Amino acid sequence: MNSGKVTSEQIAYYHRDGFIIMPNLFDQEEIGLLRRAAKEDKMLDEHSFSRDDGTGAKVRLSLWNHPGDGIYGMFARCHKLVDSVEQLLGEEVYHYHSKMIMKDARVGGAWAWHQDYGYWYQNGVLKPDLCSVSIAVDRATKENGCLQVLKGSHKMGRVEHILTGDQAGADMERVNIARQRMELVDCVMNPGDALFFHANLLHASGRNDSEFPRWSMICCYNARSNDPYKDSHHPRYTPLQKVPDEMIKKTGLKRFADDSSEVAWLEAKKDVSARSLTTPSQG
Repeated sequence: MNSGKVTSEQIAYYHRDGFIIMPNLFDQEEIGLLRRAAKEDKMLDEHSFSRDDGTGAKVRLSLWNHPGDGIYGMFARCHKLVDSVEQLLGEEVYHYHSKMIMKDARVGGAWAWHQDYGYWYQNGVLKPDLCSVSIAVDRATKENGCLQVLKGSHKMGRVEHILTGDQAGADMERVNIARQRMELVDCVMNPGDALFFHANLLHASGRNDSEFPRWSMICCYNARSNDPYKDSHHPRYTPLQKVPDEMIKKTGLKRFADDSSEVAWLEAKKDVSARSLTTPSQG
């Protein structure tokens, strides 16, 4: 069981490569609770929307801003996750938003090459001092469209993003050159593993043509000192109330009829946040 405390060596790897994978950050009971809750959550399903990858295949996802007190919130607020992010960024962080990526078997589309900061730059965030954590809910393999990253690409700075299908992707001229010079890593992960990655790291994922689903929950954090200078669809600095790690199991399978009222769902047709995922960065 991982303690949730990153080592000085892992911090150095993160700044050198733009990412680290922490195996078994969540044990099988914890990730089993998240998997069952997510896949039985009618509200999560009702608030999901799809993004075309430019080939006609689609990826489903649901987004929300504030973590709340349900099982999603216990994962996003637990010490072993948040403390690790704070060690990587070197300061207090707050919850920027979370999302559930639902790559269903045989129909899950690809994600174009992109940087998270390519999306968030337009939200008044001055610096790429943000970190995303992708938690494997299902096993992630090359066959079911695991995340791919270009090692060290966060050092390129922000790349312009353009629209492809329903997704904003990084300028492929630069991506293709980067792929010639930088190592491509397939982030094969077991349920409970967590990938921590820099906001400027170029990453993508392939289609899921396999018979196995690939669901993942991604929790995104911003440094307190990087508080956006203007309001947007994602929150400005909001103190994050951490919870003990054991709260994940204590919360368990509390019914989402109680939790869903706390989840600020971001809907594709009603909220600019969801639409911003497909908007090229400005400036």
